Amino acid sequence: MNLRVVGASLVVSIKSFYREKTTMFFTTTFPILLILVFGTIFMDQDKVSFNLCVQDLDQTETSAEIAKILALTGKFKLTRVDPAIDATQYAKANGVNLVIVIPKDYERSYTQYLQFDDPNAFVTITYVYDPSSSSVVTKMQALNMVFAKMNQGLSGKPSFVRTAEISIHTRKYRFIEFFIPGIIAMAVMTASLFGTVNVNTELWQKNIIRKLSTTPITRTDWILSNILYQFMLAVISTTAMLLVSYAVFDVKLQINGWLPLFMVLDVLTFVGIGMILTRFVKEAQSAAAAANAIIFPMMFLSGSFFPLELMPRFLQTFARTLPLYYVNEGLRASMVFHDHLSALSYSAIIGTFAAMVFILGITTTRWEESK
Repeated sequence: MNLRVVGASLVVSIKSFYREKTTMFFTTTFPILLILVFGTIFMDQDKVSFNLCVQDLDQTETSAEIAKILALTGKFKLTRVDPAIDATQYAKANGVNLVIVIPKDYERSYTQYLQFDDPNAFVTITYVYDPSSSSVVTKMQALNMVFAKMNQGLSGKPSFVRTAEISIHTRKYRFIEFFIPGIIAMAVMTASLFGTVNVNTELWQKNIIRKLSTTPITRTDWILSNILYQFMLAVISTTAMLLVSYAVFDVKLQINGWLPLFMVLDVLTFVGIGMILTRFVKEAQSAAAAANAIIFPMMFLSGSFFPLELMPRFLQTFARTLPLYYVNEGLRASMVFHDHLSALSYSAIIGTFAAMVFILGITTTRWEESK
């Protein structure tokens, strides 16, 4: 490997980037626009979701009526949580944004309330929730409406069903802080895949691939320079997005060593996929269409813009097979929740996938072949 040759190739790529105004726009301005638009939308208004977990600590026929009433509204798809499990740990372990906990002695309090008109008899249903979720506030509001109707049915008496909220996190998160890591992952993916596809198809169409084999640059030098170039673009794009996010939305994100690691893995993954694509699809239009066919499903199904729970179950399962999902979740685990163990787990998964596709991409790239 000749570092001088790698550097020369990298300089050529940087100059080409500066001359391509469209590339500059999609690398820096477009992700910032997404943050500003979606950040503004989700600052005060969240999307509704109706998946609901219910933990009944009383385990009586009377307490079971709560779940029946919620199911009969047609707004909630219920999941039962074992009473022996800690609701907060269950929410964290299963990625659940809300668990409602029906307290023990619910039936006894209800009987005392009806038969003895005891104004001090009431129950508190606890909302164990994730404040970083975009849908949890709307979900809790829908639940409050249901419980308000239940209390109205007992007209003339003080409210029997009351609610309390317990966050599963030690501090409150805003959705914009949950949203930005997904945009970073998406922007790096888009730049890496499209950049690799565009460069490679141009080399194929101009019959430059074969000519490169007669120059001092080796295949390793050329691939390394392209990786460094894509990583530089990722750093530029990410820095711009973070600066705007801190300045406009005053986000509280932790910047640590996980961020560059996931950026590198993101670049390697989609540079590798790009090399594989251009091995089999060498025309610019066909390659761009193939890249779009990969990017758009991942962009909208990997949780970059919307929580997975808004999707049907089969799409949620499909989303967890996409590499961008693990970059998204890894960045959120490290930047938002400071969960280094989860970040390690996600990095191992995406790292394995990145190694596989990158090695496959290298082995399918040939100097000797031409259009």
